[in-house]
Amino acid sequence: MLGRLVAIAALAAGGVMLKKKIDQSQSSSTGSSFVEDTIEVDVPVRTAYNQFTQFEEFPRFMQGVEEVRQLDDTHLQWRARVAGKEESWQSEITFQVPDRRIAWRSTSGPENSGVATFESLGENRTRVTLRMSYRPPGLLEKVGDALGAVKLELSSNLRNFKQFIEGRRTETGSWRGTVSGGNTVTNGSGDSGSTASNTATSAAVTNP
Repeated sequence: MLGRLVAIAALAAGGVMLKKKIDQSQSSSTGSSFVEDTIEVDVPVRTAYNQFTQFEEFPRFMQGVEEVRQLDDTHLQWRARVAGKEESWQSEITFQVPDRRIAWRSTSGPENSGVATFESLGENRTRVTLRMSYRPPGLLEKVGDALGAVKLELSSNLRNFKQFIEGRRTETGSWRGTVSGGNTVTNGSGDSGSTASNTATSAAVTNP
């Protein structure tokens, strides 16, 4: 009986803590949450960055992402499973500098934004940092957020990216253009393939 009472008390305490976290999320000024993680990959910064511009390849290493279509140089159509439900949305690349940064935000569907940065640590090593801002749309997603599920998924996706690019040792394609303000595109040298079909990034805000 004592053991059962202790277990019930522990479950109740856990429920109270979870409710507090959800309430804090709901009562915040924006209702948004932030997650961030970093990983180091054993490839040159150019290789890591180039691969991250290949959005249509994201389903190969991002959990839950089922399809990404490049609509033009700065717009993407996403289809993914979020908390067991299929969601679709469009995003806009707002800022992009080769080998340094890619930033984006959603323009429809679930509200999210983010930024991926790339830092050379040597000839064949790169630090990749991914930070995302998102607004959990429903109760189930809020519970997952409170339990750190989104952070775990982001970290897992970075590990998958590391395994993918280190296994290949070379990118599947590249786009070396520059984006400023979400609508100014300058095509850089060293492009590989068409800009519309070969560009791929992550979702992010300019400065979350």
